[in-house]
Amino acid sequence: MSSLAGRIAIVTGASRGIGRAIAERLAREGATIVAVARGDQTAAVADGIRAGGGRAEAARVDVTDAASGEALLDDVVRRLGRIDVLVNNAGIARDQLLIRMKREDWDAVVATNLTAAFTLTKAAVRPMMKQRWGRIVCISSVVGQMGNAGQANYAASKAGLIGFAKALARELAPRNITVNVVAPGFIDTDMTRGVTQEIRTQWEAQIPLGRFGTPDEIASAVCFLASDEASYITGQVLSVNGGMYM
Repeated sequence: MSSLAGRIAIVTGASRGIGRAIAERLAREGATIVAVARGDQTAAVADGIRAGGGRAEAARVDVTDAASGEALLDDVVRRLGRIDVLVNNAGIARDQLLIRMKREDWDAVVATNLTAAFTLTKAAVRPMMKQRWGRIVCISSVVGQMGNAGQANYAASKAGLIGFAKALARELAPRNITVNVVAPGFIDTDMTRGVTQEIRTQWEAQIPLGRFGTPDEIASAVCFLASDEASYITGQVLSVNGGMYM
C-alpha cells in the first residue's frame, strides 16, 4: 500500500514547477489531491494525475482572498470528509532594491507568501484537530534563511513562514499534527530558466553540488514530511539546496 493511501492533500500554487511536482508526487503515493491555483492551469494537472490512475481535482482560488480560501477548505471537508495534508506552496516574487521597492510590491508578496498560509492553515487546523492527525508543510526558500539583495519582501515572507511553522508546531503537537518547512535552494523551474547562462553559471558556483535542484527533489522532501515515516518530526526546516546554505 502506498504511504499516503486514503489521505486528502491540498497543495497551493500547484499549477506548475514545484507545486505541480508536489501534487503529482503525493498522488503517486496514494493521496487524493486538491490542486489549488489562481488560474485554470490546475485543471491540466488534475487531468494528468487522473490519467495516471491517481485521484485529483482542481480548484481555482485566489489564496490572498481569505473568504475564498476558507470556503475551499470547508467544501473539501464537506465533500471528502477530512483534510490530512496541507502544503502551503503558493508564492510570488516582485524583486527590487528596498530604496526603489513600492509598498504595493511588499504587500502583494507578503499577502501571497505568508498571510495566505496563515488563513488556509487556520481553516485546515480545525478538522485536523478533530481527527487528531495532520501534516502541514510550508515551502520557504534558502533566501528566507540567508537573505538576498533585491528580495527584502520575498526574504521576509519566506523567513516568516519558518517562524510561523515553528510556533504552530508547538501549538499542534498535542493533537498529533506536525508542522514543518521545506526550504528549496535554486531549483530548475520556468523562473530560473529565464535568466542568462552567465547568471546561471554564477549561481551554480555558489552550490557545492554544482547544479540546480529539480522540482521532483523538493517534492520528495515534502512527501517524506507528509508521511508516517516523519511522524516524530515537527518544527523543523528541511533545506534542499545542494549545500548552498549550511
